[in-house]
Amino acid sequence: MVDKAASFLQMIRRDRRGRLKVYLGYAAGVGKTCQMLEEGHRLKAEGIDIVVGVVETHGRKDTIKLVDGLDRIPMRVTEYRGISVEEMDLDGILARAARVVLVDELAHTNAPGSHNAKRWQDVEDILAAGINVVATLNVQHLESLYDTVERATGVKVRERIPDAVLAEADQIINVDVSPEDLQKRLKAGKIYPMERVATALENFFQSAPLEQLRELTLREAASQIDFRRRESAGVENANAGASEQVMVCLDARGPENASLLRFGSRMAGRLNRNWYAVYVQTLDEGPTQIDAGRQRLLADTLTLANQLGATVFTLKGDNVAEALARFAREYRVGHVIVGRPHPRPWWRKLLRARDVVSGLMEMDDAFTIIAINTHAGNSTKSVDEVPESSMSASTPPRSQEKFRLSDYLKPERIVIWKDPLSKSQAMEELLATVLEPGTPPQSLLLEKLQEREAQGSTFLNEGVALPHARIEGLEKPMVALGISHEGVLDAYTERPIEVVFLLLTPKNENRSHLQLLAVVGRLMQNRTLRLRLRKEHGPADVFNCVREAEGAD
Repeated sequence: MVDKAASFLQMIRRDRRGRLKVYLGYAAGVGKTCQMLEEGHRLKAEGIDIVVGVVETHGRKDTIKLVDGLDRIPMRVTEYRGISVEEMDLDGILARAARVVLVDELAHTNAPGSHNAKRWQDVEDILAAGINVVATLNVQHLESLYDTVERATGVKVRERIPDAVLAEADQIINVDVSPEDLQKRLKAGKIYPMERVATALENFFQSAPLEQLRELTLREAASQIDFRRRESAGVENANAGASEQVMVCLDARGPENASLLRFGSRMAGRLNRNWYAVYVQTLDEGPTQIDAGRQRLLADTLTLANQLGATVFTLKGDNVAEALARFAREYRVGHVIVGRPHPRPWWRKLLRARDVVSGLMEMDDAFTIIAINTHAGNSTKSVDEVPESSMSASTPPRSQEKFRLSDYLKPERIVIWKDPLSKSQAMEELLATVLEPGTPPQSLLLEKLQEREAQGSTFLNEGVALPHARIEGLEKPMVALGISHEGVLDAYTERPIEVVFLLLTPKNENRSHLQLLAVVGRLMQNRTLRLRLRKEHGPADVFNCVREAEGAD
């Protein structure tokens, strides 16, 4: 533990931007908060300016004792429904500007009226200000594990954080004790008051659920370590060109979308593949045809997909299976995840109406179809319960130079729009920045972009647009970036379009096409980067933001 604390100390001394370290556990009482506070004392002894942003002591004597001797930012008191609620004071932390802040319970939901809805969003703002954070988290709060945790414990975890928050952490420490020792702590009154012990032992703190949560935590920690190993070796996305990408098929009417997305997120992580969430909009599903409830469901689904790390696409077409198969061919998808179809009424059988799964199975394509029975409630398996042998074997990552967006983007290819504009205007102005001797004419490039846009909007629901096309005769990939302060007028999304990435790739270069999409998708999950892009006023500053987010030299 001392070595791990020392490595974090070295990291914060040599880096200007905020770094995040997370103590990860599988249940309350394993010791996450105590270890975080102990590290706080070690850092203070090294002369580091450190403060406590928030610590949830829950009345535990050992925890309260460890807080003594550390500077604390006073809690902010707010009134909610006649009750005084204490919350972490984000403004106070930013004004204090210490080198390190200790923040307990990342998944906490802030009281209404706070700067952000969630504490993890507060932490993102602290990191964006260049302040380092040491935090705590229980594994059951990860969004992609919601269904798995419910099956293991019978508990619907209400407070959840996007997996990307943990994935972006610079260090993750697994805090582990055996379930037997944890139960002993519980019985001794070291976790909950004695009057709550019996109920806890009969429910969440039974041996079987604890063992499953412990296994999930160990797997998650190992997965993050493996990801960092691949990243440091320069092999990230080495298989982006392989036909093993993962696609989750969404349905505007489907309440099971969230379960499919969580399954897809875990599967893509285990296979080390890019993954896409794809919604096919039929003629009767336009914004004016579907009711407000379905529109909200679809918007929530697309937001969740983005939080889980998917690149989200909306296609258009009357034949959903054909549209999905066409996408799978273009993006070299090897695994197609769909919800198992509902039983069809007799009249649809008479009309020989096919469901999406049947339509996909009739396609002469090499992808594997995984139909998830989301109608079976808790009997649905998670990807963590599926044997590795049941998945297509993935090619081991090959060592290669890390693919960087900044290698293709230049300051002169960055445009900042202060006034609102249309989709066509945005694409035309970005195209003008990439034209070089020998490139196809602008009119042809615009035609190809508009053809792709006609197949399905690339102006996504999270304030990001990805107009892209594969161009015959193009010799190398070309990238341009637009920052919009007032949005795109004819992009019908809940959030105004703030960032437009224009991606042009040679017709036959599947690898670079997929890698560019993957890199952009990953970058735009970085909330710190999105906040910085809004504030920068010059192309050179925007370019430097992208380079720093990529970790470019």
